[in-house]
Amino acid sequence: MVPVVDAQPQDSEPEDKRPDDGQHADQQPVDWDLAVATARKLVRPGPQLTRAEADEVVSSLRRLAVDAERHVEDYTHLRPAAAVTPIAVVDRPEWARSNVAGLRMITTPLLDRLADNAKGSLSTAVGRRVTGVQLGSALAYLAGKVLGQYEVFLPPEEYGPTATPARSDWADGAGPVGRLSLVAPNIAHAERQLGVVPRDFRLWVCLHEQTHRSQFTAVPWLRAHLESEIGAFIEATDLDPDVLADRLRSAVGALRGAVRDRGPDAPSVVEALQTPAQRSVLDRLQALMTLLEGHADQVMDAVGPQVVPTVADIRARFDTRRSGGSPLDRFVRRLLGLDMKLRQYRQGGAFVRAVVAEAGVDGFNLVWQSPATLPSQAEIADPGAWMARVLGSRPSISA
Repeated sequence: MVPVVDAQPQDSEPEDKRPDDGQHADQQPVDWDLAVATARKLVRPGPQLTRAEADEVVSSLRRLAVDAERHVEDYTHLRPAAAVTPIAVVDRPEWARSNVAGLRMITTPLLDRLADNAKGSLSTAVGRRVTGVQLGSALAYLAGKVLGQYEVFLPPEEYGPTATPARSDWADGAGPVGRLSLVAPNIAHAERQLGVVPRDFRLWVCLHEQTHRSQFTAVPWLRAHLESEIGAFIEATDLDPDVLADRLRSAVGALRGAVRDRGPDAPSVVEALQTPAQRSVLDRLQALMTLLEGHADQVMDAVGPQVVPTVADIRARFDTRRSGGSPLDRFVRRLLGLDMKLRQYRQGGAFVRAVVAEAGVDGFNLVWQSPATLPSQAEIADPGAWMARVLGSRPSISA
């Protein structure tokens, strides 16, 4: 028996894929290479499968991901307007490595500002290694949990040498706008743990991730809007040492609350670290992410009965798994802000289901017209308010 070793992305790529940073890598507050090395060292092995079983999981996921794309398009009426995005079936270490590449790309503006303030010192050199270890440790934990992911922000070299169109054209917006990754060992482990039909569970997961893929490939402005909001969040970061110290004290308080398990309404460490200026940006980001996650959750269940015969059983067992876990697992979820994601599934799913029930799929799709038609957090809690504003009518519904 051998641990499942999934195929890497369909085209073999060089091991060292380092995006260009705004400054030399050793000036940034994060040791990215150490983060990757730490994640690889700490990540737990996947379930024990024979080579034949592992190959079957990988080939099945690739096939079902393609099937899911068609089912999602037929239900959502979202047709890709951007270049075809790749599908990667990966193992846990590769998932962690590619997420480091994405984080490195999107956080470089903030890290360059922090590096400018640091002025280079022994403490900075030590600090960047500590941060690298912390990041790698967090990703090692997540690498054992994530079933799939649509990676929106990746440097061009992550797409491989055969990406279509040629990378030289990407500056004109012709290139892929993300990559769908499926973490095969986690899917294999989850289907065993839940005791569900493997083919049905795999397709169900693919439906969720293909919905995210459709969102970003069929809505041309969505990626740029998300990037703009993240940029605004970064710009609102207060780099004053005293302010950072205050925020750190708040984060420590949130950490203590997580240890005591004060419940879902206690602030996470992520929330405690924010400045007042960042909170308004975060409200918009949370509303957007709640919409995206809720839409994917709604689609996987709406499409499910037609193509996943055991969808009701899968949903019931999966929701129990989502809300469970040991005290240590709940603590880490709280620490990393993952409980926020669970709330997004529930709240966003309720919003989408309410709108689709009243206005149909095409009525809901008006949400993708422009950033102005996106729901606020208040509207997600009150779907009728969004329909009154965007559709011109306020039905008598409750989420």
